[in-house]
Amino acid sequence: MITPASNSRAKGGKPFPIPAGCSEHPYGGLGFVGFAEEVRQQEAELGFKFDYIVVCSVTGSTQAGMVVGFAADGRSQRVIGIDASAKPEQTKAQILRIARHTAELVDLGREITEDDVVLDTRYAYPEYGLPNEGTLEAIRLCGRLEGVLTDPVYEGKSMAGMIGMVRDGEFPEGSRVLYAHLGGVPALNAYSFLFRNG
Repeated sequence: MITPASNSRAKGGKPFPIPAGCSEHPYGGLGFVGFAEEVRQQEAELGFKFDYIVVCSVTGSTQAGMVVGFAADGRSQRVIGIDASAKPEQTKAQILRIARHTAELVDLGREITEDDVVLDTRYAYPEYGLPNEGTLEAIRLCGRLEGVLTDPVYEGKSMAGMIGMVRDGEFPEGSRVLYAHLGGVPALNAYSFLFRNG
């Protein structure tokens, strides 16, 4: 059987597999270390720092990179991952493992501990890829009020998490919260039947 990898090798190429979310790649967390550096540059221009960063977590590399990146200025625990995997133990273990490896790659100078990984597990259910009413409400609210599209698999769940935390007063009054939108909007097409009436 000819596979893309064997076909590439036959032509003298070197296949380079990239796993889902790039999470299992040794360098999978580095991009979001760079994200933290970019945020710091923008904060310097804006004249303030974000108190919290909210991000969706499933395969782990995004939050892991942010944890390491923001650990450089003492904000690792201010990165709040909203679990969308519905497998929180597995997701938290992946984030921790990837963050520890990434910290070594960038010579962070300190160990990443379990306390550095904050994962909110309240919004992932009923299952990965299946939205709940809170997810659908967040998608509609965010689209209607901000013109920002989120999806039922990832960003709708993390947006529901951030909205829920704001409504419940979990962020101290006056907090500056950065929501990291990671994409996913094309997934709306697969769920269009849920939004046929708005």
